[in-house]
Amino acid sequence: MFTGIIEELGTVVSLQKTNENLDITVRANFTSELKIDQSIAHNGVCLTVVSITEDMYTVTAIKETLDKTNFATLKEGTVVNLERGMKLGDRLDGHIVQGHVDQTAICTAIEEANGSWYFTFNYDPSLHNITIEKGSITVNGVSLTVVNSKQNEFSVAIIPFTYEHTNFNTFTIGTVINLEFDVIGKYVKRITELK
Repeated sequence: MFTGIIEELGTVVSLQKTNENLDITVRANFTSELKIDQSIAHNGVCLTVVSITEDMYTVTAIKETLDKTNFATLKEGTVVNLERGMKLGDRLDGHIVQGHVDQTAICTAIEEANGSWYFTFNYDPSLHNITIEKGSITVNGVSLTVVNSKQNEFSVAIIPFTYEHTNFNTFTIGTVINLEFDVIGKYVKRITELK
């Protein structure tokens, strides 16, 4: 489990394809504190540490993950949002995040608003995910509040701290991002579909 509060930015240093899997090696300041088998969210995707070398660690993304996330766009040098798993007893500063990406979306608008920013994203409605006004959404692992919720589009307001300390500052029109919709909302939607 995660909170959607980004701990630090990491840099992809190598990508190694093995059959249908992708081994991703990341350089991060907290590497010395990691252990093999630990879960870390990378742009909101929960992956398991499989090896550690000095200030770098490696995780493996399987085909299912590659099919549902923006990992096809990763390159050496890509900056990724990182969050280690939540500790029992810690404050839940964001919202409940599983690290299970539901789908990707495309950035369609970026508007500066006197020191903050509005980012708008469009997503495929055929997967039946929904947002609600003032509900929670996770964009590349960042816990955010939905504004301007529409059927297949929503916006988020980004404060300067978030802009500076996440990879939001690398987004342009057309950037593909990972979305995890609110877990409670997903259960409510599923229950209403079964009635």
